[in-house]
Amino acid sequence: MTLPNILTLSRLPLMFIVVALMYSDFAYAATLAFWLFIVAALTDWLDGKIARERGEVSSFGRFMDTVLDKVMVIGLMIALVNDAANFMGHDITAMMLLLGILGREFAISGLRTALAVKGQIVEADAGGKVKTFVQLNAIGWLIGARMLGQDFHFNGDDRFMVTWVRGLGIGLYVLSAILTMTSGFSYFRKHGDVFWK
Repeated sequence: MTLPNILTLSRLPLMFIVVALMYSDFAYAATLAFWLFIVAALTDWLDGKIARERGEVSSFGRFMDTVLDKVMVIGLMIALVNDAANFMGHDITAMMLLLGILGREFAISGLRTALAVKGQIVEADAGGKVKTFVQLNAIGWLIGARMLGQDFHFNGDDRFMVTWVRGLGIGLYVLSAILTMTSGFSYFRKHGDVFWK
C-alpha cells in the first residue's frame, strides 16, 4: 500500500462522508462537505503526481484511480440530483443528464474490459481528462452554492451570490454531461472495432 494508492482509495470514504454531510442539518455541515470534497478532488491530482515522482506507478493504482474517479463523481451527482429542487429546478432534465453520464461510464467500462481481454490497455485520453475536470468543477460549484445558502445565509439582497454560483455549477454540469457523452463516442470510434474482431 503505497502513499499514491492510499490517496486513491481515500476518495471512497471521503465520498460517503461528503454525501452524509450534504444531508445533515447541523451547523456548518455544508461547509465541511465543500472542503472535504476539495480534499477528495485534489487527491485525484496528487496521487498521480506522487506515483510518477517516486516511480510507484502500478496497474492497481491506474485501475483504481479510474474506477474511484467514476464512483466519486457519480455518487456525488446522484446526491445532488436527488435534491433537484435546489439543484436545477427541473428534476427530469437533471435526471436525464445523469442517466446519460451513467450510460457512458458503463459503456466505456465494458469497452475497456473487452480490450483488456485482448491484452490492450486504453489510458484516459485528453477528452476523458477534460471531462473529469469539468465534472469535478461542476460538483464543487454546486456544493459551494449549498454552503453559501445554508451556512453563510446569503439571502435577500445577497441571494444573487448563491444564484450566480449555482448557475455556474449547473452550466458546468450540463457541459460535463455533453463532454462525457462526446468523449464516450470518441472512445468507441477509436476502439469499438474490438467487439467485431
